[in-house]
This record gives sequence, C-alpha cells and structure tokens, in this order.
Amino acid sequence: MDRNDAKAAEDGAHSQSAPVAKRAGLAAIVVAMIAGVLAVEGGYVNHPRDPGGETNMGITKKVAVQNGYAGPMRSLPREVATSIYYQQYLVGPGYAPLIEIDAAVAEELFDTTVNMGPARPSRWFQAAINGLCGTRLAVDGKVGPATIGDYRSCQPKLGAAKLCRSMLDRLDAQQRAEYDRLVRVNASLKTFHRGWINKRIANVDRAKCSAAITKGN
Repeated sequence: MDRNDAKAAEDGAHSQSAPVAKRAGLAAIVVAMIAGVLAVEGGYVNHPRDPGGETNMGITKKVAVQNGYAGPMRSLPREVATSIYYQQYLVGPGYAPLIEIDAAVAEELFDTTVNMGPARPSRWFQAAINGLCGTRLAVDGKVGPATIGDYRSCQPKLGAAKLCRSMLDRLDAQQRAEYDRLVRVNASLKTFHRGWINKRIANVDRAKCSAAITKGN
C-alpha cells in the first residue's frame, strides 16, 4: 500500500467512525438530561393536593398505564421511567432533532414538558422563534421540521449562543408566569409553587449555550 492508499484508508476510517461518535455524543446528552430530571423528581409520591395522583420518578400512574405498565407505582422500574421520558417527553413532542442543534434549549423544553406536558412549552417555543427571529410559524404546539428548521436558520442570523440564551430566558419567563397563574386559579397548588420556581426556573445553565456555536454557524 503506497502513501496515497494509506491516506485514503485512514480518511475512510475516520468518515465511518465520525457518525458513530456523533451518535454516542447525542446519546450521552440524552442520558444526562433524563438523569437530571430523575434526580429532581425523586421517588414515589402520592400527595393529596397533586392532581396527578400517584407519581414515581415524575411519572404519573396515568402515564405509566398508558405506556403499558400494570404494576404498583411504588415498584416502577427505573428503565421503564427512562423509556417513557425518552419516548413521550423528548421524541413524541418533536424535540429530539433539536438536541443536535441546541442541546440546552432541548433540555429546557424536555424538562418543562415532564412537569406540565408538551402543549404549553411547544407553543412557547414557537412563539419565541417568531418573536426573536421574525418568522411566521403557526403557534399550534406541533414541533416538527418547520419549527426546527426556522430555529436552525435563525442561529447564524442572531448568533447561536445569543439565540440560545434569549430562548431560555423567554421560555423561563413563560413558565414562571404559568406557575403564577396556576396558583391564582387553584390555591391548593400553592404548596408546590416554591418547589416549581426553585427547581424548574433558570435550571438550565446558560453556559451550555456556548456548545450551540459550532452547530449553528
């Protein structure tokens, strides 16, 4: 094998290993995101004022049953909770493609969706893209290729890191306002308000936005 052939073989090996490394990197981000939520949610809870009823690792009994789990909530396996998190709160709402583009914003959307479902954070995300980027997305809570594409296109215009920080600020502001509204309309939820604010607002480190620079530009 001459020098040119050796170089070609080396380049080919690198090109084949790059997608594998990329997938491994994305998988590691997902694992860290889910682990972070599991740490915040804790174990089994059945608070009398929680409309979700029995909950374990943040998974309500209703959601567990919808995903095929038939055992007692106290015994919900971690791997079942992890699978539900991934499928129902990351892939289902359409956030998974965002991980490669801006993992910090994907983490924020995922965390909020675990806490209150996908409809509200998805609409907030779309509205914020329109506000920050001048787009005309339908604010319908359906995050798909158009929503992800408009966000990606906006990154080089505003700067990926700046867009990330601005998006996180807007999402946090909407989430905080929603928590305040929930307490106003249902005083029994006041017992959860401080925990929501402490654990769910500004919980995504803005320093993570620096990782979006090379992906966005």
